[in-house]
Amino acid sequence: MTNPISREQALRYNRQIVLPQIDIDGQEQLLNARVLIIGMGGLGCSAAQLLASAGIGHLTLVDDDSVAVTNLPRQILFGDDDVGRLKVVAAKDRLLQLNAHCQINTTDHRLTAKALAHEVSMHDIVIDCTDNLASRMEINQACAAVKTPMVSGAAIRFEGQLFVTCYAPDSPCYACLGALINDKPLSCTEAGIFAPVVAIIGAQQALLAMQVIAGIGQPPIGSLQLFDGLSGQWQQYQVPRKSDCPICQKK
Repeated sequence: MTNPISREQALRYNRQIVLPQIDIDGQEQLLNARVLIIGMGGLGCSAAQLLASAGIGHLTLVDDDSVAVTNLPRQILFGDDDVGRLKVVAAKDRLLQLNAHCQINTTDHRLTAKALAHEVSMHDIVIDCTDNLASRMEINQACAAVKTPMVSGAAIRFEGQLFVTCYAPDSPCYACLGALINDKPLSCTEAGIFAPVVAIIGAQQALLAMQVIAGIGQPPIGSLQLFDGLSGQWQQYQVPRKSDCPICQKK
């Protein structure tokens, strides 16, 4: 059941509601949406902050890590006093300061395959903010099983990437993309990361998620978007759907 927007909410989100693409109906879709964010590092912090502020009604945050001092330059929900605290707990406290009306659930441990499948099925969209290919593949498989849209982001050095799929019959999934990735995965610890790049990619994940939820614009579904932080340029490539993909071609 869709909860109608209140007068207080209409005032709060007025600058979005006056956009003809959003209007009251679009804002109500955002307010009634349930968004699952997996990974509360730099990407998750940036995306969650924008989603909560913009009026997403329900967020679920998943991360088993604690805040470290090396996180602070790019994980913008955290401050010095949060070092040592669980990321999901510190993030929830900060997000509720931004918007006390946003309902926020947290999970501070890694999800088993069964638990992940359950969480995905309970949400309207999943934002993948993890930092390794194996986790992205697991999330993709869970999303594909119930056709829950997934917005995946990654950032390292001065580079970022985005991929969104809604698991339509003719659309590739992340496993189709993953089959094209041959490079040895690197961590931010090994390769470094420029903080603004993480914020840019996380913000784009929030934008794409809101577009999918509200049905506005033309999100680049099935395309890989690459960002070069040194030149400020974006490139976009259509990902081919693998005819033998074990996930999206599964009978």
